[in-house]
Amino acid sequence: MYQQIKYIITQAKVLLSKFFDRYDGKLPYLITVGVAVLVVIGGINLFVELTENLHTEVLATYDSAITDYVVSFRSPFLTQYFVAVTHIGDVYGYLAALIICISLFLLVFKNWKFVLQLGVVMVLALSSNVILKKVINRSRPEIEHLVTVETLSYPSGHAMTAMAFYGFLIYLFYRFDINKLLKYGVILLLTILIISIGISRIYLGVHFPSDVVGGFIAGFIWVVFCALIFNLFRVFRYDPET
Repeated sequence: MYQQIKYIITQAKVLLSKFFDRYDGKLPYLITVGVAVLVVIGGINLFVELTENLHTEVLATYDSAITDYVVSFRSPFLTQYFVAVTHIGDVYGYLAALIICISLFLLVFKNWKFVLQLGVVMVLALSSNVILKKVINRSRPEIEHLVTVETLSYPSGHAMTAMAFYGFLIYLFYRFDINKLLKYGVILLLTILIISIGISRIYLGVHFPSDVVGGFIAGFIWVVFCALIFNLFRVFRYDPET
């Protein structure tokens, strides 16, 4: 993404220089930021559309049908698996994951910026989820809950945080110059983990499917936005003209 953003800004500079004898060197960056904002707004619009349809009969029908289908697979083994997976998406699970990531980034890649970036994404996802839950104020499903829950339902905090945290980890690993088998193996495992955490919330009866979808959308918005902004800062920092 760094190379793509750098190319876009370079082309913007060439184009602007043809129309203006003198122009602010920061203008290409402002344009790129504008494009990034538009991308995020598109994601937000999709999230808002879903939110506005939470109480429609059509969405309720889909929620009910998908929930019944997922719950129909309940078994002792799957229950143990999804309870374990959902705990990975809890506070202590992320603390453990964060400690592992800090050790990996500092000892192996020797770059504290990855830790900072991951922390920023995590804080944004958690804080915005708390706000969204309170504003939207959707109650939990009334079916049997296999785990204890205390907060509101929409969007799913587990799904949103999993997509933001592990999704950004996928982005970072995609950037790393490491063995391809290891790289794509980790990406596959993280993808499975994200999906499993989302399904676990439906399986355990504590979320509607639309809660999970909304959480995934909101989390993905933060991944895209932060990746764009971090790379933009990187290009800006190393540009001698700014």
